Amino acid sequence: MTLNSIRTEVIIIGAGAAGLMTAISAASRGRKVTIIESHHKLCEKIRISGGGRCNFTNLNANAERYISQNPHFAKSALRSYTQEDFINLVKRHNIKYYEKKLGQLFCKESSQEIINMLLKECSDLGVSIIYPCKVQGITQLEENKFHIKAEHLKDKSRLELYSESLVLASGGLSIPQIGASDFGYRIAKQFNLKIIEPKAALVPLMSLDSERDFYKKLSGASIDSICSFKKTKKEETSFRENILFTHRGLSGPAILQISSYIDDSDSIQIDLLPERADLAHELKSFTKNPKFSKKFLINILKEHYSEIAEKFYDSLSETYKCKLKNKLATYSHDFLDSLTSKLKSWKFTNQESEGFSKAEVTRGGIDTNELSSKTMAVKNNPNLYFVGELVDVTGWLGGYNFQWAWSSGYVAGQNC
Repeated sequence: MTLNSIRTEVIIIGAGAAGLMTAISAASRGRKVTIIESHHKLCEKIRISGGGRCNFTNLNANAERYISQNPHFAKSALRSYTQEDFINLVKRHNIKYYEKKLGQLFCKESSQEIINMLLKECSDLGVSIIYPCKVQGITQLEENKFHIKAEHLKDKSRLELYSESLVLASGGLSIPQIGASDFGYRIAKQFNLKIIEPKAALVPLMSLDSERDFYKKLSGASIDSICSFKKTKKEETSFRENILFTHRGLSGPAILQISSYIDDSDSIQIDLLPERADLAHELKSFTKNPKFSKKFLINILKEHYSEIAEKFYDSLSETYKCKLKNKLATYSHDFLDSLTSKLKSWKFTNQESEGFSKAEVTRGGIDTNELSSKTMAVKNNPNLYFVGELVDVTGWLGGYNFQWAWSSGYVAGQNC
């Protein structure tokens, strides 16, 4: 078995968004950089993102759009390398992009353009990328340098690598089918770093088993809604976008957003008619109008509140035995108040999320108290760095997590 010895200045484990940006940033300072990647394909998460068009950043990126036990931690990196900085890089490579909505920027053609851009930057700067390559052990030597044993998975050759700095950019647990693993957390534990429990985020939610039939019947229906979660009496989080009914529960942008804030068994409130602030008053006024009072309630709902898919009303009537098929004039004001409450404050209890296989990102990770917000280095081990999804910083849906990868990678590269 061949043994190759490699001496470099910076070793980065992980050739995803954060790892490649770290490499570009470090190599631009003249540092000799080597990246080790375990997967047989580079940048798979970038490739599949944004429906294949890569939602590479967001015009509204700031620390308020990120979740962390330390909400201030992301500020320094996001200021050091902004969304405008990355947009300028995209422009330099003549990549055409567009704003879809809410500040979300996508490639006009393909996410492969972002991959090609990052790899070209690395190539031009002399960055070496070794893949597929499995790290078998990491040791920190007395002179504060790192020794890494690895195996190249193609030719089974053994590698011995030595470096001054080590950057962990191996990602979280989301989408294991394209190579995600707990490698970064295991290394963090090896160096006695505290980890906030990793959980699936930006992920579809599953309803209670007892309510599963209701959601199955509505599978495929999409409704503009406001999803809210109240953690405490004073702390409430809300998102207004579409929800999507699935055969297991709920998905869609609003649900993915709120999923980053809740745990199993938590309940959320959903306003299915956000534009109808006076729904109860409207329905009660219809009871006095001969034009409406003799119509069946379910038909009035379908005709006048068509923002909600018709089959929602049918399923509500059948599954929950909510009597909607009588003439409107026969209903009491109390019943209409109760119906309004259902439509304006629909309660969804999250039995559990669909897990890491369906999650876009991982929340939790390396406790930010262990790291310098200005360099991404471990405070008591300044040659060891953690970046990107490994860190307890999780962005909203819409390009925020890529921006965190660019920003955290950039500042690590400027200091490693």
